[in-house]
Amino acid sequence: MRYLPHTKEDIEDMLKVTGQSSLEDLFNCIPDNLKTKKSMDIPQSLSEWELNVHMEELASSNIACKEYKCFIGAGSYDHYIPAIIPYLISRSEFMTAYTPYQPEVSQGTLQGIYEFQTMVTELLGMDVATASHYDCGTALAEAALIALRKNRKANKIAVSSLVHPSHRQIIHTYINPAGYEIIEIPYTKDGLTDVGALEDMDDIAGIAVQSPNFFGNIEDLKAFKDMADTKKILLIASFTEALAFGLLKNPGSFGADLVAGEGQSLGISKSFGGPGLGLLAGTKQQMRNLPGRFIGKTSDTNGDEGFVLTLATREQHIRREKASSNICSNNGLNAMTAAIYLATVGKIGIREIAQQNHDKAVYLKISLENSSFESAFDVPFFNEFVLKAPAGFEQKRASLVNDKCTFAGMNLEPFYPELKQHYLFCATETLSKEDIDQLAKEVQ
Repeated sequence: MRYLPHTKEDIEDMLKVTGQSSLEDLFNCIPDNLKTKKSMDIPQSLSEWELNVHMEELASSNIACKEYKCFIGAGSYDHYIPAIIPYLISRSEFMTAYTPYQPEVSQGTLQGIYEFQTMVTELLGMDVATASHYDCGTALAEAALIALRKNRKANKIAVSSLVHPSHRQIIHTYINPAGYEIIEIPYTKDGLTDVGALEDMDDIAGIAVQSPNFFGNIEDLKAFKDMADTKKILLIASFTEALAFGLLKNPGSFGADLVAGEGQSLGISKSFGGPGLGLLAGTKQQMRNLPGRFIGKTSDTNGDEGFVLTLATREQHIRREKASSNICSNNGLNAMTAAIYLATVGKIGIREIAQQNHDKAVYLKISLENSSFESAFDVPFFNEFVLKAPAGFEQKRASLVNDKCTFAGMNLEPFYPELKQHYLFCATETLSKEDIDQLAKEVQ
């Protein structure tokens, strides 16, 4: 639909109704010292065709061609997306998703969310799952708030320093204004969170640890569960690569109280970093503490199966000051995408994809070590790992982007200053053996 501005006559008619003589009079309530006195520096208007050319020029400056090979993960991963998924998710019934308050006209949406919840609980080994959140960071922050509300005597949450740096920042944004505090758990020389450091930490309401962690290493969640039980606090397990649980034991099998993770790998494209899909699940004991909504299955007066909005934090709509969360959007389209992906790929498919991810990452690590890179940590990992690069790699890495359409790892120094010349590499099923061999050859 084209934008049709109001005519001068339209504006005059509307001003008569409001009792104002000019548009400026509408803003008399704003103090003069808050008004801009000079004209705004806005470029000259463009015709529709000139604007299209301008937008195409801007778009061409982005790197978006499929020829680029990406050896970076760090919370956003390249995966093949079955063709059936964009086809189904583009149907108008899904694209126009809204909060399904009226079950009599929302059975398709309700059932889709119900199936999503069911598959997420199976994947993570938990009792209940909410109907999705914005991304892992917001889901993790909500989990931290649950722990803090549950243990009112504590005002701190212990968060592993190997939780994704961006997600730690989001937790800070959520809890600091409420008077809570984050204590970061250091990591050991093995690239794992130091569970022993928790022994001397008092006044904490919960422990948040990511596995596989930001370095790609697999944490000992059982040790953290034992520590949480000893201190009588909640264990929050986090993840950024949902497909890892095709091979690894899920967090529920270790007794996690809450699980918060990123579902982007479940059929959602990277799309320049977003949008993602926040997964949040918990035990039955935490069900009424979880923000958002749950879809339940029931039967009507005729005995026919139906789906309804079973639980929701109603205060988030009408009494915001008493709400456990004010996130009202359930990111429904991405949740539906994940549900279709999980149903399409199935348990066997997820395991096969996870196996490919792990095997290709192992092959990439060995190949780079044969090209003068040094392994930073000698512990099990999934599809990401850290290597110390030889001298001159940064220049080679920059040239690979322009000359070979290749992104070779991510520099960890901005996030972990002590890891100078260390890079995080990732491999998924989208990379071939030839891709890996070519990278190893180029960085020699």
